Amino acid sequence: MMQTLKIALLFIVTISIAHAEDIVEVGGKGATCIEDAGCINRIHSNIPMIATAKPGQTILFRTRDTSDILGTVDSQTDQMNEFGDDWHFGRIHPVTGPVHIEGAKAGDVLAFTITKIKPGRHAYTQGGDYGFAFDLVGTDEFGVTWRLDDDFAVSDDLPGIRIPNRSFPGLVTTLPDRANLMKMLAREKALLKAGGTVSPPITDFASPASICGPDGSAPDECLRTIPPREHGGNLDIRYLQTGVTIYLPCYIDGCGLAVGDLHYAQGDGEIAGTAIEMSADLWGKVEIIKNGPDLTHGPHYSGASSLLDIPSDRFYAVTGFPLKEKGSTPPRLEYLSSAKVAALENLSNDINLAARNALDGIIDYIVATYGYDRQHSYIIASVAVDLRIGQLVDSPNVGVTAILPLDIFEDKTE
Repeated sequence: MMQTLKIALLFIVTISIAHAEDIVEVGGKGATCIEDAGCINRIHSNIPMIATAKPGQTILFRTRDTSDILGTVDSQTDQMNEFGDDWHFGRIHPVTGPVHIEGAKAGDVLAFTITKIKPGRHAYTQGGDYGFAFDLVGTDEFGVTWRLDDDFAVSDDLPGIRIPNRSFPGLVTTLPDRANLMKMLAREKALLKAGGTVSPPITDFASPASICGPDGSAPDECLRTIPPREHGGNLDIRYLQTGVTIYLPCYIDGCGLAVGDLHYAQGDGEIAGTAIEMSADLWGKVEIIKNGPDLTHGPHYSGASSLLDIPSDRFYAVTGFPLKEKGSTPPRLEYLSSAKVAALENLSNDINLAARNALDGIIDYIVATYGYDRQHSYIIASVAVDLRIGQLVDSPNVGVTAILPLDIFEDKTE
């Protein structure tokens, strides 16, 4: 009997060790991304891959929050650290990876399936002059902090609000080859010269410093992680939750898969510029697709249709159309220096302006109905309100709806 028990225990231990060895763990070392060999915050074709995974093998990404201030999940305490002087735009976004996918070749498609996400204990949401329609609530920096568990996020700054857990990675990417890297740099440089909103390469707090830092080999060629591009990147699509498969292009052999910018919850649009920003552990698996879908216009994804629903039994929605005051120019259109825009009260088929008006309306509704001020209402919209296109064909007034899930309010009475 004792011998049988020993054999059974040995079998269990052996299986456990085998299972552990089948997981490729990436990142999580050091206090910040710069100190972590498994973390980058720039995109460049020469960045070395720091781990290797086989198709079907589980990869554990230990990720850091977007501003790199919270530490990894395992390093967090019951008390959230203050922002202090450590915050810097150059630190955004810490991304865990890149991982070499064994057998993947340039031209393949990488299918990355998210299998599990473990949130950290703390999170935050900030607003300022970098969000969508920021002028509606003022340009001063403001924000809230959150406490997280497996089910809800709550904040002392927003009493009466509970945001359900809908965790997902804001940023999933592969590495571009040099030809595509230079193409992306050139078009963004041209847009910046024309007055458009662009985040050009900067060397402050760049990682890897050997390539992207002040004394690096290519400091002027490292793409910021702020916008998404054809290789993926900062997609900020709230539907990329557990169970979803994301299809990414392989521009180089091994692909260079990396993950970061985890969100506990977000509304469609992420209008404040941030969601519920957290550190998290994320598990996933990859498969290689030969002759896969055409990803010319960006990554694809697939999953259960239930992920497309709002996390609420009831909602309230506001519509928006491309209408404005005569003599005014929406901030996002100022760089075009168009006299026509200022003179008109109605812009033809402008989905951006329609979204802005729907957002303005839902902020007014939250203020009037629930008593939060405009800045806190803006935060609520960023983490919970979905901006969805109603129609694009009824010229000149295309339509956007701003959908507010009512179950986030602990007192659900209107």
